[in-house]
Amino acid sequence: MVRIIMHGCNGHMGQVITGIVKDDQDAQIVAGIDLVNNKDNGYPVFQSLKECDVEADVIIDFASPKATDALLDYCEEKQIPAVLCTTGLSEDQIARIEEVSKKTAVLKSANMSLGVNTLLRLLAEAAKVLAPAGFDMEIVEKHHHLKVDAPSGTALAMADSLNETLGNEYHYVFDRSQERKRRDEKEIGISAVRGGSIVGEHEVIFAGLDEVIEFKHTAYSKAIFAKGAVQAAKYLAGKPAGYYHMSDVIEKQS
Repeated sequence: MVRIIMHGCNGHMGQVITGIVKDDQDAQIVAGIDLVNNKDNGYPVFQSLKECDVEADVIIDFASPKATDALLDYCEEKQIPAVLCTTGLSEDQIARIEEVSKKTAVLKSANMSLGVNTLLRLLAEAAKVLAPAGFDMEIVEKHHHLKVDAPSGTALAMADSLNETLGNEYHYVFDRSQERKRRDEKEIGISAVRGGSIVGEHEVIFAGLDEVIEFKHTAYSKAIFAKGAVQAAKYLAGKPAGYYHMSDVIEKQS
C-alpha cells in the first residue's frame, strides 16, 4: 500500500485524485495539505507541510507555483519522493527541482495523462520516418476559454519530442500573421485555440505530398490527469534519488 500526501488536496484536481484513490486498493491518501480546509476528505488536512506529522511514501503536488518552493524544501529535508503536477513554474524553480532530484526521487511532466505520454513515444517514431521524407509537421491544440497560457505545455512537449528525435534542427513558429513567406522546411508550427469548455485536444499533423497522417489525443475530463498522477506516485514510491518522467511510468507498464 502506497501512502500518499496530497499537496493541494482541496483544489479541483486534489479532489479528483481523492475520489480515485478511495477506490484504489494499492494506494491511500494519509494526509492532505491545503490553506482551505472546508471538506471532509476522510484524512487529516494541514495548512502547511511543516504542520504535517504523518508518515508517507510519496507526495502528489497539484497546488500553486507559490507553494512549490516550500514543497521542494520539505522533500529535500524529509527525503520523500514527489510527483510534481503543478504547471507555470519559473526557470529558477525548475532548476531547483533538478537540485532536489539529486537527493530524492522527483517526477515531473507537462501532462500526466498516460495516453498523451504514450503518444509522445509514437510521435518520435513517426518523425524518424516521415520528416526525412519531406513531411511538414504542425501541432494544433485546443483548450477551454479560461486557460491563460498558450501554447499549452503539452503542445510544447510534443514539439520537443519531434525536435529532439530529429537532432534539434527545427525551430518553432507560433504566429505566421506577421510574415508573408513560404514555410521553412525546418519548422514546426504550433497553433492554439481557446474556447468553451474544451478540456484538452492535441493534434499532430504530418503533411506530405498527396498524403496526410494525423495523431490526435482528446481529453474528455481532468480525471485522466489524476489517474496518471496516481500511477506515477505508485511508480515513484521507493525509487532512489533521480529525475523521473512519465515516460518511465509508461516503460514500466509496457
